[in-house]
Amino acid sequence: MTNDEAALPARVELAWGLRDHGRRGPKPGLTLERIVAAGIEVARTDGIAAVSMARVAGELGVGTMSLYRYVGAKDELISVMADTAFGAADLGPDEAGPDEAGPDGWRAGLTHWADGLRASYRRNPWLLEVPVSATMLAPNTVSWMEAALRWMAGTPLPEQQKLSTALLLSGFVRNEATLSIDIAGAASLEFGATLARLTDEVRFPALHRAIASGSLDDDDDLDDEFDFGLQCILDGVAALIERHRPQQSRTHRR
Repeated sequence: MTNDEAALPARVELAWGLRDHGRRGPKPGLTLERIVAAGIEVARTDGIAAVSMARVAGELGVGTMSLYRYVGAKDELISVMADTAFGAADLGPDEAGPDEAGPDGWRAGLTHWADGLRASYRRNPWLLEVPVSATMLAPNTVSWMEAALRWMAGTPLPEQQKLSTALLLSGFVRNEATLSIDIAGAASLEFGATLARLTDEVRFPALHRAIASGSLDDDDDLDDEFDFGLQCILDGVAALIERHRPQQSRTHRR
């Protein structure tokens, strides 16, 4: 390590396979993959709060101390669990990756990217309770960033704006996944009718116009809400891309 290189966090070394697990003694019967898989199963079944070194060891039928050959602490385990649950990014769609999609393929690519990230949250809702910082430097998370940037490689956006776009989209997907879970938990509440009872038209005129239109009683699928929000964001990205195109190219496209 040079003087300019800071030591990597233990969870990052673990996620990238940079830690040496070799210690004296008999050949271990566990693997990091088995430990992580057991932790993910606990989280899926009982939530992230139920994950502990003791609980995971119990699921594997081993003593708690056996896990420490592979994982130094619970927060390291959860970081690797989260990165594993996200999985590596899929460069689709339709087997046409960014390199074959052409300069305008970015929109279909980022839509596919956002759908894939949302699917990861749907399979593993407990991921929403893991801090973003816990997986920022983990390999699968890095692959998602790489995929988003590759889809935008053919656009004239500056690199900083490509990164900002990826961050904006990932934040939107995470927020939408959180809202979906919260809304599903309150599905029995008739939102529009309840608001009508609690509010008056004089104080909340705009809200009452929405109530009167029936919009708050609409049973739109949450997928529709997700698609609406995503396409609004991508419309903004499209406008930004157009702004960065050379003047001659913009004129030709019209």
